[in-house]
This record gives sequence, C-alpha cells and structure tokens, in this order.
Amino acid sequence: MTASPGAESETTLQKGRGLDYIWLGLTVLLVLVGIVMVYSASSRLAAERYHNSFYFAQKQAAFALFGFFALTLFRYIPYQVYQRWVYWAVGASLLTLILVLIPGIGSRVGGASRWFRLGGVSFQPAEFSKLVLVIFLAYSMTKKQAVMKTLSQGYLFHVGVVLIFMALVLAEPDLGMAISILLLTGVLLFVGGVRLKHLLLSLVPLIPLAYFLVWRVPYRRLRVLSYLNPWGDPLGSGFHLIHSFYAFGAGGLTGQGLGESHQKLFYLPEPHTDFIFSILGEELGFLGVSIVAALFLFFMVRSLLLALRKKDLFGIYLTVGITVIIGLQAFINMLVVMGLLPTKGLTLPFLSYGGTSLLLNLICMGILMNISAQSQEEGA
Repeated sequence: MTASPGAESETTLQKGRGLDYIWLGLTVLLVLVGIVMVYSASSRLAAERYHNSFYFAQKQAAFALFGFFALTLFRYIPYQVYQRWVYWAVGASLLTLILVLIPGIGSRVGGASRWFRLGGVSFQPAEFSKLVLVIFLAYSMTKKQAVMKTLSQGYLFHVGVVLIFMALVLAEPDLGMAISILLLTGVLLFVGGVRLKHLLLSLVPLIPLAYFLVWRVPYRRLRVLSYLNPWGDPLGSGFHLIHSFYAFGAGGLTGQGLGESHQKLFYLPEPHTDFIFSILGEELGFLGVSIVAALFLFFMVRSLLLALRKKDLFGIYLTVGITVIIGLQAFINMLVVMGLLPTKGLTLPFLSYGGTSLLLNLICMGILMNISAQSQEEGA
C-alpha cells in the first residue's frame, strides 16, 4: 500500500523529534559564559559610552533569547527540507550582499559597508552567507557525487559560485570573512571528493591575489608586519597584540579574577568582541582558557563523529560545514589573539558580542541537533 503525499509529508516533519541534551547543554554553557564575559569585558566601556555598564551584556542576552527561539525552530525542521529551498536561499543571500554595498541601504562604518541597521539593531549578511554556502555545497555535491572528481563540474562549477560570494564580501571590504569562506569551501570540496591536485592548483592564483589584497593595502600590510614583530611598533600597529600578550601573561594559571582585567581598560580595542578571549585569559587564567578551548574541541570531535555516523551525503556535508563554521572560526580567533596568526577581525563564536554572529551560531546548532536526532533514530 502506497502512502499518500500528506502522510509522507507528516512523516518527514516528524523526523528528529528526540532532544540531544549534550548539544543543548554545551550550547547553553557557551552562551552563558559569553554573556558573563561580555559584561566583564565591556562594563567600563559601556559606562563611559552609554552611561550603562550593562548595555552590551543586556543586548547580548536579548540576542541570546531570540537566538534560542531560532534554535528551537530549526531544531524541529528536518534538515532535508533545506534542499528544496537552496536556490532561493542563494539568491536571497546574494541580493543582501549586493544591497549592503549600496549607499543609503547598507551602513558604512570605518570605511566598510557590512551591515544593515534598523534602529539599534544591526545585521551582517556576510555571516549568513557562510551557512547558505554550506547548504548549497552540500546539496550540489550530493547531486554531482558521480562527477566530483572532474575539473568542470566537480571543481570549477562550485568554485565559480563561491567566488561570486567572495567578490561581494571583498567589496565591503571584509578580507577576514572572505578567508573564512575560502577555508570553508576548501574543506567541504575536499570532503566532497574533489581531486587534491585541483585544490592544490588553487594556490597558484591565490599567491598574487594575496599580494594585491594584503601587501599592497597599507593597513593590511601593517597587520602582517605587526604579527611578525609587534614590538617593532609598540605604540602603533603592534599595540593591540602586545596588550593581548600582557593579558594572557597576567592571567597566569588561575587568572586575576572575574572582572579584574586591566587590559580591558581601553588598551584592547572593543575587548568584548575580537579580543574577548584575551580578557578571559587575564581574568580566568590558563585554566579558563583551557576549559573554553576544550569545549570547542569537544564540539568539533562530536560533530565529526556525527558526520561519520550519517548515511546520507547531504547530512554528512551539512554536518562538516557547520563544524567548520563554528569550530574553525573559534580556533582561528584564539590563534589570532595569541599572536599565532595575523589579525583578521573574526569573532569568537558564542562568546564575542554580536547579534548576527550569535544568531547564526544558534541556528547552526539547531540544524546540527536535528541531524543528530535523526541519526539516533536511524541507529535505533
């Protein structure tokens, strides 16, 4: 007896109803640590700028509440549904990336046009372009699995679509986000079966491109030089990185105590965003840093184990992509503030202040929890 379309649709919507408390607990813990650290890192700045020491922490808590509503929604949407809307999502994402560049529509701050602003709320479309690209690549690589090793359909087609996104992001300009998209694409294409020689050949045009985008742009060249030798210009380009070192050094094993950071007192730029990990290191010490790093490592290992258990390619690629969005960005941020990578302006997922980033990460966790629940049902 053949099931009716209505019955089939109802069955699809019932997929992944079980709740994964480990994923939920990890997410809640990271968000709570983030709210506490945002308050600790920003209270003095917020008091000076807005006459309210809780200003950034209150906004982060509001973003978190909205984000958990989104997590719950995406948690119960079967991840297979995204395949039906992938081209609409790609079109909408490209449209927002174009609109944000138009004066009067996009908000220009510090020479960059990256945000839409409505009242006191801002939205950065480039953040969500990463998730859209993950869904697109997962869908396309699943359809083209038989030809993924070919140059034209397996490699050039996917790279061509990604380059359109990267060009729009670079026009903002946002080199850090473009690099994040590039790394994300490289990992997914490798997992999807693209020939390694095709990926290695991509490095050839990247060398002159890096020269023009980094070395020929004065402020980016200064970032590289300050990374190589921050003490060469301790009061200029190396100032922030040196004070990040001071923060970690002062933290020692157990830290100076929550709220006792000195480097957040106008030494580090926007200490509640890019350099929040430095403040955490100063206040909670090596133990605090190790615990947070271990939480992200646990997230990555558990996500990759989930990908290994999945039976469908779309679910595998989607899981790997979300792992890279959150996990890779987390460790890049940590390496940057510890002086192991040049500064790129990437936030620390869940911990850094920022509504768009937090919302994206919570949506990603909702999708991941649905994938996990369906995997458990398949195993049963």
